[in-house]
Amino acid sequence: MNLMRWNPLHELEEVSARLHRFLPHREVPESHESEMIIAADWVPLVDISETEEAFHIDVELPDVNPEDVKVTIDHGVLTLQGERKEKRGEKAGKVHRVERAYGRFVRSFSLPGHVDHHHVKAGFKDGVLRLDLPKSPATPTTIDVKAA
Repeated sequence: MNLMRWNPLHELEEVSARLHRFLPHREVPESHESEMIIAADWVPLVDISETEEAFHIDVELPDVNPEDVKVTIDHGVLTLQGERKEKRGEKAGKVHRVERAYGRFVRSFSLPGHVDHHHVKAGFKDGVLRLDLPKSPATPTTIDVKAA
């Protein structure tokens, strides 16, 4: 008999994932400036790594077209959003099980202050979105102190 450590957060994540499958997505106006809050139907998995030169983010997006993915950086927050469309017409016969999530997705990450937002690169290959976020060179700033 193996003992396993109980993780209550894991159970909450499972309940949340089940609820997301049944609740429709919706857009709710946040303000009069036509900004929208997007409720996600599913959340893609990510790997985040760092080298001396850059941060690297790999996002699993199988069966998502690159045209259906939007990447934005606003006020130090990287946001990935898009949609995986269900292919109902392509399946012939009876469907016995659907475990993959379809619909809209969104992920947001706070970026450290030393990311060069103007040189971010994004590539899409084999269902994986690869983001390379280069670090800004750390240049010390000297401030002259003047007598008042």
